[in-house]
Amino acid sequence: MSVSLKDCSKALAYLQEYAEKDGLSAEQLMDSKTRGGLTYNDFLILPGKIDFPSSVVSLQTKITKKITLNTPFVSSPMDTVTEAEMAIQMALLGGIGIIHHNCSAEQQAEMVKKVKKFENGFINSPIVVSPQATVGEVKAMREKFGFCGFPVTETGSLPSKLVGIVTSRDVQFIEDNSLTISEVMTKELVTAKVGVTLAEGNDILKTTKKGKLPIVDENQNLVSMLSRTDLMKNQSYPLASKSATTKQLLCGASIGTIEADKERLQLLMQAGLDVVVIDSSQGNSVFQLNMIKWIKQTFPELEVIAGNVVTREQAASLIEAGADGLRIGMGSGSICITQEVMACGRPQGSAVYNVTQFANQFGVPCMADGGISNIGHIVKALALGASCVMMGGMLAGTTESPGEYFFQDGKRLKTYRGMGSVDAMQKTDTKGNASTSRYFSESDKVFVAQGVSGAVVDKGSINKFIPYLYGGLQHSCQDIGVRSLASLREEVDNSVIRFEFRTASAQLEGGINNLHSYEKRLHN
Repeated sequence: MSVSLKDCSKALAYLQEYAEKDGLSAEQLMDSKTRGGLTYNDFLILPGKIDFPSSVVSLQTKITKKITLNTPFVSSPMDTVTEAEMAIQMALLGGIGIIHHNCSAEQQAEMVKKVKKFENGFINSPIVVSPQATVGEVKAMREKFGFCGFPVTETGSLPSKLVGIVTSRDVQFIEDNSLTISEVMTKELVTAKVGVTLAEGNDILKTTKKGKLPIVDENQNLVSMLSRTDLMKNQSYPLASKSATTKQLLCGASIGTIEADKERLQLLMQAGLDVVVIDSSQGNSVFQLNMIKWIKQTFPELEVIAGNVVTREQAASLIEAGADGLRIGMGSGSICITQEVMACGRPQGSAVYNVTQFANQFGVPCMADGGISNIGHIVKALALGASCVMMGGMLAGTTESPGEYFFQDGKRLKTYRGMGSVDAMQKTDTKGNASTSRYFSESDKVFVAQGVSGAVVDKGSINKFIPYLYGGLQHSCQDIGVRSLASLREEVDNSVIRFEFRTASAQLEGGINNLHSYEKRLHN
């Protein structure tokens, strides 16, 4: 059957009724018997129809069964990528940071605590002072805690009757440090009663223009407090990832699978941990299965992300043990040499597709960990079924990553190393534990490295880089023709979204070529 030119108005109807849809379904693309394992560069997503602006695209997604993020971005638990500063900024920008465990349990717990205290909803344990405290003592507290807004209670503790508040304005110009706080504190207070909502409390702060809002019970005993500083952060970071109960920033941390990690997790929970990642290069082990079961018995409300896995069989074991989320990837990271050294792993595209096709049937979200080096890789991972992506090399070298900058060959660099590198494995905490526990190698006399150490170019702050990734992902979804990540997954599953296999020459064509020189600027 053919269509004449005069019938061209019926072209779309003809295509829908008679023609085979362009491209391949995800299932056809990922047929390993035909093509073998695929990486992200081996295929493209065919465009759809644009009938909406990119700004309406929702990037909300789940990282575990119970935790939802506004952006699908997770920073990797590596000692050159995620500590407190990175975790804070990732959460403010809608993602989450997973703090590494290549340090003492106390140091890791302190980093978690720093993230949780950065932005509070209701401050349920405010630091208070006594009316008999001196100006000098309050000035010392300002130096220690970095702020100077302390409620004053009759006993200098909680619970106790609120009698005033002392701020930096009350003490900064007073030279006599021996004066008592009762002589300088503000006694006329604006307060709210127990039961006030966070929104109502913030409205009171806006109206009264006060810096702090104490929450008191019917006997004027101080119960909690709201801060104007946190209100300002809410306005600056509308996508911030927060706990549904405490309204504090979400924070994750990694642990290993040895006995000492049980003690470590106890400290992390006391610091306010939201989600734990069990960090292992090969997740399908009795060590990890036993750790998941112990966590679920000891901390039943804690969300557990298990891994790493690349097969359905690995995923099944961890899901059955109680995992709330999975981490996919083995040997695909930019500094990982597991596939080369161990001859074990799987191309990341095939790994993500096969594991998520299985795990999503049980409502277990999966993060694609490794192989991400640009926005295109992110959208491909999400199209293949991942709920979010974990980034190491993409975030290494940013201002918020740990380490100092140094100059080499005229370029500003930062160290970036795999947690399976000899450098990382040789680093021990105060109890002698090292990242070798991630590879069950703590007793080895000779380390067999599964990662390398190197350096990456300064990328600037993630406060510019993450919004660039966010906007780019929205534009990519617009080109594909979907308004949300949920729609992306649904239309891939229903074979509406189609793919094209990419030959080596097609990959060359899709890159930059035939130029004498060029400058590649990704964002302003």
